[in-house]
Amino acid sequence: MDDGLRAQIDTNLRHLDGLIHRGRHLHEALASDPSSSSALAANRVWQQDCGAAVNQLSGGSKAHWLARAFSEAFLMRSSSGQVIEAVAPAEIVERLVGVLDLAVLSLSRMGDAQSASGSPQTAPLPRRFDFVHNVELRPVVEQAYTDSRDALEQGHYDVALIHSCGILEAIVTDALEHKGLDALASAEVPAGRIADWSFEDRLAVAEKAKLIRGGCARLPEIARKYREIADADGNPQLTVSEHDARRTTQVLHVVMRDLDPGR
Repeated sequence: MDDGLRAQIDTNLRHLDGLIHRGRHLHEALASDPSSSSALAANRVWQQDCGAAVNQLSGGSKAHWLARAFSEAFLMRSSSGQVIEAVAPAEIVERLVGVLDLAVLSLSRMGDAQSASGSPQTAPLPRRFDFVHNVELRPVVEQAYTDSRDALEQGHYDVALIHSCGILEAIVTDALEHKGLDALASAEVPAGRIADWSFEDRLAVAEKAKLIRGGCARLPEIARKYREIADADGNPQLTVSEHDARRTTQVLHVVMRDLDPGR
């Protein structure tokens, strides 16, 4: 990768980072007052800027996965798959931020490749999991994150989803254990140790304890039973779609922001 392409990647990453930060502020404003005229006006401008960024990154192709993810963010579907017209503005903002996160993920992969080339002009990419309290867990989830990203790019959607869910469970468990059972008592916790709780219980308690918000409501059903996707030998038992894999990645990014608001 030449210096020109590296500079272009860095410029796009900075632009996306700015859009993500604006989106977070908009989400907070619209969540507290969905009818705020100033927030709604700012939201329209922000969505236009997001659309322009996505159009540029996707080369103007509506068939590109990023363009499709952007369009899908505006739709709410029922359990039968039918489109529901009304979607809260704050929900759309959160979804679009998730799409921008996917764009960062893809660009960062290109940046990682440049870093691996040993170019002395390339600064190391920031660690994504410094917010994890268990320092021994950080390199584990960092590697799983890389594996998930690579699997997603290569079309191995079952592998990508399994890794994303494993990371999600690990970082939520870390946050719960750091909080402690005594502090979680008001959230109506299940019996036993946190490590013995089900994936669903951990997500539910973390939300009740306000460690995370409601982003996990968008987690696909197949992600909730991710341990059943492959058997003990790693053979696939359930089919994972690209849509489910990418949505799970979006939910993971939402939870990462919840647990590390400064990122």
